[in-house]
Amino acid sequence: MQTAYIGMGANLASWAGAPAATLAAAAPKLESLGRVTCRSSLYSTAPVGFAAQPRFVNAVVELETELEPQELLEGLQAIELEFGRDRSAGIANGPRTLDLDILLFGEQKISEPGLEVPHPRLSERAFVLVPLNEIAPAVVVPGAAKTVGQLLTRLIEATKAVSDAVVRVRSEVWAGRAIASEAFKGGNEKIR
Repeated sequence: MQTAYIGMGANLASWAGAPAATLAAAAPKLESLGRVTCRSSLYSTAPVGFAAQPRFVNAVVELETELEPQELLEGLQAIELEFGRDRSAGIANGPRTLDLDILLFGEQKISEPGLEVPHPRLSERAFVLVPLNEIAPAVVVPGAAKTVGQLLTRLIEATKAVSDAVVRVRSEVWAGRAIASEAFKGGNEKIR
């Protein structure tokens, strides 16, 4: 059994509804690939790369799985397709109904066609590190020799600015409980 961390994101509506509803509907589908043992809050995040698009809703889930990495990737892409995502269409970093990425897979460092783990831009992306830090701050990122928390601190120090790029959002459909809205303040405020 391996522990994988899966990044989830959406900024277009799917058959399930708005992006937050899409992530809430997609999370139980991950149970077909293993057992979801933990999930972060939802975060509204600024787009990266292609800026002329709506903000994303992002989260990270911890998944215990017996699948091999490529099998897990295929399962994630099948779930994306079920929610209307066609990876062969659209623009890179463009709008999407659902994005599921393997961020970490146990302690493995993987470089195969179509699969890089840890996710190659993990350490550069607050929209991944903030929710990942919420559920796994002490996990060491293979190849980086740093914990998730250390990578987030380094990213915050490198930007040195208060940012609204990653904002925790309230979602009754996601957690089944109220989550207070709170802005990520670039290191001035600890997100848990």
